[in-house]
Amino acid sequence: MKKRNGFTLVEILIVVVILGILAAIVIPQFSDASEEAKLSSLVSDLQTIRSQIQLYRAQHHHGTANLPGATETALTFAESMTMYTIKDGTEADPQAPDPNGGVYGPYLLKIPTNPFNDSAVVAEDGTIGNGGAASGWEFNTTTGAFNADDSVPHGAL
Repeated sequence: MKKRNGFTLVEILIVVVILGILAAIVIPQFSDASEEAKLSSLVSDLQTIRSQIQLYRAQHHHGTANLPGATETALTFAESMTMYTIKDGTEADPQAPDPNGGVYGPYLLKIPTNPFNDSAVVAEDGTIGNGGAASGWEFNTTTGAFNADDSVPHGAL
């Protein structure tokens, strides 16, 4: 009897079909996990930013300047949250504290990136920054509401 060296074409095809079936079952599981991870990251970022907005408001209890990005401070939301400020919400020098209340912030090291559209731009009151690019976040300077910008479908980016 002749000794066989290797596999037949039928045996190889059966293995390839089995691997294809397993891949078809496993790959969607990873896709769902990726979306869940993005959603979890988004929720965590929203909680962090919203809590820092509340801290900013508590420390800057001076009229309408108690919201980051208030028009009278001349700072954007991102600047208000990532820079040192004084009680009236304007930029401060951390080396020279304000005699009327000290220096506050920064509340965030940087604005996080929205995991669904990869943008860290904050649109204030519906305006979109960065030359018309999609924003990652939306902030209402009147109400203080901070939300993720979901106006661009995920597949369109």
